[in-house]
Amino acid sequence: MAAAAPSAPALFLREPELRRGMELLYFGHAHLTKSADRVLAAEGLGRAHHRALYFVARKPDLTVSELLSLLAITKQSLGRVLTELAERGLVETRAGDRDRRQRLLRLTPAGVAMESDLFEGVRQLMSAAYASAGQAAVAGYWAVLEGLIPEEERGQVQGLRD
Repeated sequence: MAAAAPSAPALFLREPELRRGMELLYFGHAHLTKSADRVLAAEGLGRAHHRALYFVARKPDLTVSELLSLLAITKQSLGRVLTELAERGLVETRAGDRDRRQRLLRLTPAGVAMESDLFEGVRQLMSAAYASAGQAAVAGYWAVLEGLIPEEERGQVQGLRD
């Protein structure tokens, strides 16, 4: 039986409640990324590398342009990240089938293994939190997070599920 989560006060749109949500989001994210950060630091990599590995894993043959849009970083920063991942044998690039100028990204077997290791720590924490909160709370959490994404960018999230 899941522990009863504290319910939000009826006046959940007041500043103290909004700040509480912000604090929980901040600290939750910090703890969620700790295990991945340790693995990344041991490899001399950072969160941008992790995010790139994650999205390429979610959508093999992702274009560099699509990844640039998902990560919302500069082309120069993404270039450094992809160069390093390629040099380490974690990501491979090939030309597009229809447009040879397109660069399609895929994880190598070593990249798949690293991304899987990075995800495992996150999976354990999220699974435990989801199980403790219950299905209705998880659906509410997803709705809140989706509500934080501007309407015009929600297609990117949907595209990862397709």
